[in-house]
Amino acid sequence: MTRRMKVMKIFLHLRRPALEFTVLVMLLVLIMAAPARAGVSPERQTELFYFMKHDCGSCHGLTRKGGLGSSLLPEALAGRSDEELTDIIMDGVPDTPMPPWRSLFNRQEAGWMVRALKEGRWK
Repeated sequence: MTRRMKVMKIFLHLRRPALEFTVLVMLLVLIMAAPARAGVSPERQTELFYFMKHDCGSCHGLTRKGGLGSSLLPEALAGRSDEELTDIIMDGVPDTPMPPWRSLFNRQEAGWMVRALKEGRWK
């Protein structure tokens, strides 16, 4: 065995624990991130529906047909992208009564509300 081969063998032997540690850390990060990707929990969905009925409904109407705010019926929202509507929930609309809700919701929750509205799941 040449000197170079011996050095490579030692190098690879020393690197193995570092590689194993790196893989372990990456797996832990993925496992910890899984709940964030899992979606909105059923408990939070109940809270969001309550909010939509009482807070959104106070301006957009309890039947979602509009009032001080525009209609939130699926046909009224059909021409707008989920991203645009999520931005409106998060940041509000300047010079209108629509406030920003960023302090109460994250983007995932706002996106969930948009999909619930577009799919007519708000009862």
